[in-house]
Amino acid sequence: MLANQRSILTNGGGAPLISAPQTGSVLLSPYRRCVPGCWGGRSLPRLRGTKKGRLPRVVALERSQESLDGSEFGVLPQPFSVRIPVGDRHIMVETGRIGRQASASVTVTDGETIVHTSVCLSDVPSEPSDFFPLSVTIKSDFQLLVELGICLYFTGGFFKREGKTKDHETLSSTMIKGFCHETQILSSVFSYDGIHSPDCLAVTAAVPNSQMIAGVRVGLVGDKFIVNPTTKEMEETELDLIIAGTDSAIFMIEGYCNFLAEEKLLQAVEVGQEVEALVRKCGKKKMTEAIKLPPAELYRHVEEISRDELMKALQIRSKIPRRKAISALEDKVIAILTEHGYVEKDETLSNIAALVDDEDEDEDEVIVDGEVDEGDVHIKPFPRKPIPKLFSEVDVKLVFKEVTSKFLRRRIVEGGRRSDGRSPQDIRPISSQCGLLPRAHGSALFTRGETQSLAVVTLGDKQMAQRIDNLVDTEEHKSFYLQYSFPPSCVGEVGRIGAPSRREIGHGMLAERALEPILPSEENFPYTVRVESTITESNGSSSMASICGGCLAMLDAGVPVKCSVAGIAMGMVLDTKEFGGDGTPLILSDISGSEDASGDMDFKVAGNENGITAFQMDIKVGGITLPVMERALLQAREGRKHILSQMEKSSPPPSGKLSKYAPLIHVMKVKPEKINAIIGAGGKKVKSIIEETGVEAIDTQDDGIVKITAKDLVSLEKSKAIIASLTMVPVVGEIYRNCEIKSIAAYGAFVEIAPGREGLCHISELSSSWLAKAEDVVKVGDRVDVKLIEINEKGHLRLSRRALLPDEPSATGQSGDPQVGSDNAKELKPSGNDNLVKPGMEKPKNDVKLRLLLESQA
Repeated sequence: MLANQRSILTNGGGAPLISAPQTGSVLLSPYRRCVPGCWGGRSLPRLRGTKKGRLPRVVALERSQESLDGSEFGVLPQPFSVRIPVGDRHIMVETGRIGRQASASVTVTDGETIVHTSVCLSDVPSEPSDFFPLSVTIKSDFQLLVELGICLYFTGGFFKREGKTKDHETLSSTMIKGFCHETQILSSVFSYDGIHSPDCLAVTAAVPNSQMIAGVRVGLVGDKFIVNPTTKEMEETELDLIIAGTDSAIFMIEGYCNFLAEEKLLQAVEVGQEVEALVRKCGKKKMTEAIKLPPAELYRHVEEISRDELMKALQIRSKIPRRKAISALEDKVIAILTEHGYVEKDETLSNIAALVDDEDEDEDEVIVDGEVDEGDVHIKPFPRKPIPKLFSEVDVKLVFKEVTSKFLRRRIVEGGRRSDGRSPQDIRPISSQCGLLPRAHGSALFTRGETQSLAVVTLGDKQMAQRIDNLVDTEEHKSFYLQYSFPPSCVGEVGRIGAPSRREIGHGMLAERALEPILPSEENFPYTVRVESTITESNGSSSMASICGGCLAMLDAGVPVKCSVAGIAMGMVLDTKEFGGDGTPLILSDISGSEDASGDMDFKVAGNENGITAFQMDIKVGGITLPVMERALLQAREGRKHILSQMEKSSPPPSGKLSKYAPLIHVMKVKPEKINAIIGAGGKKVKSIIEETGVEAIDTQDDGIVKITAKDLVSLEKSKAIIASLTMVPVVGEIYRNCEIKSIAAYGAFVEIAPGREGLCHISELSSSWLAKAEDVVKVGDRVDVKLIEINEKGHLRLSRRALLPDEPSATGQSGDPQVGSDNAKELKPSGNDNLVKPGMEKPKNDVKLRLLLESQA
């Protein structure tokens, strides 16, 4: 309600309900708080309940004009925007205009691509847990844009690619422990210009990040690094790197490349770190007051109780027994603390009440009201007897997990040995087996320690390709894709089986992009390749096992890959000084599940001994520096070399040839204008070819590429011959043998020289003698040899049988017009599938002599 406007609301009888004077305004807060002087400090809903639904008279408070914007209550932020130079252009970051009721809202504009992201936090914190309650939803489908009225067209269904969405990993890696407010991030693509990619954004959020971060994409075209490259530049780039961090530390990187050297990758990361403007200008005050950590006293109690038994449990090398021992110890710690009165039981309120002194029980309680004089208020005194500190069971579990992580890290730093007895550089034992599934086109079982992947390859034609329709790639058919499956049985648990989770999609995408650079070209291998990796055991690095198993399975399926690749997961203990070390970060090779959970880094690197094809790094501390990352990359290269050498020892080894159960695919190149002749009206012709020959499918492309998929060689050869005839280009002077008479007219006969291609043999060209009618020489169904003598401007074919007949009577005294199909005329049948004589072959004269010789012998 404006200050200079007088508004009166009545209840129908004329009595004013809410009145606003011209000199003031009515301030209505959405919270159950009262404005001093209004309604005695009671909220509107309570008053309505006690006053039988009657609204009280509200007197507006006198407020200055400056307070009318609502900024005092923090609900109407003022618009703010900043132009940030990134690469050779500027990015506009704006807040305070759209989505002002969200905890944070930002609109990012790059060219004509606009992305809006909002962050909302729950008012009431959830129960403490060992994970951050964050959910991320990316809305970039065509339906959203159509609803907003800002999409001019759409081409069909949209397949959401959660594997490309890495906002969750970027944000969760920078969260401070103890923040339990449920947080939801919603991101929507408002506009896309087809040039500037919308999937790399700087998100401003009111979440307790330890530092302000920014994210950029880095590409490599030639020898030049490009920050936030356009979609056209991305088509030529050899590197797709997304980096998030500050100007001094790296929080998260992810990318794909074509066997890029470690030195080049480090240079790209350094270029991405130089974009300091995003870090300085994006972000807002963090909600550090919402952080709730367990009491420090609880850490001391848990450590004293569990120290000796925990050190013994961490020395158990096998995962399942170690997990059971640690779980039993956790229950023991909770039981001891509960027995000594430090942990709340279920009847929390009764326990607390029993601890409170009841000496003032007879004293009357007085409800505090803002309208009552403070002298009339009696406040119940706080009990004087000491109360034991109560801890929740959830806090105990969180502290026990941190203490376990601390002891594990100390064992690695001080003793130089990990839980399974390995040194920091050691890799778990590796074994692999190929061809264990007899009916699969290719299969491999890859085992590394207690992590195992069963990879299966299926080969198919284009119909098996995965169709993707999204904003960046208008329409794409993926001829190679990897699907990752993580059933609960692989970790010995009972769980729900349903649609692939975001984790499964993300891990599958990482493994898929790691294997893509080794695939042959479509010209050399026209198959669609589907790899399915099922994790049958898991104790860390399952996505890297999928890369190794997938590579072996493709070799077993006969896919002519360029080379072999392997993947390895690296870990780190950053602050070694805390555990008796010299302060140098300790890099761990081939980390297990417990080392992933307790360590400071998860750095997955895939490639061969010469370069990298894919990488992903998540940091759980305040970021790492380039020198530390360099050490991790070099140690990962040595680990990949060892894994590749073990993969070569696979027993049995990959077959290296196509399975007898795999389909046969033949590629033909025809003139583009001949494609319609293969398809036919409404696809009738191509369907008839499939039914006649028994092939699986015939795929045609506008550029003249024809792919035939068949189960056996016989059906494949039949379809090849038919398509070759359909797409044959007639050449004047060529001879066509064994051609069928399709119909006869008064002026001649129509002869089919190829399936679906007929020409006219005029009555004067049927015989060297004069004919009254064509039926005197030929009839429908007869087969004759003809020569193409002319193609007119309309494309009609003029044929001649007379050109192949002798000018003189034969040696038997008969005329030069032997009756077609009679005993006196023997037909030369062509060999193989060729029905025509190519230029440069034997001339028709020799064919006539041979025919006459056969006739005389008859």
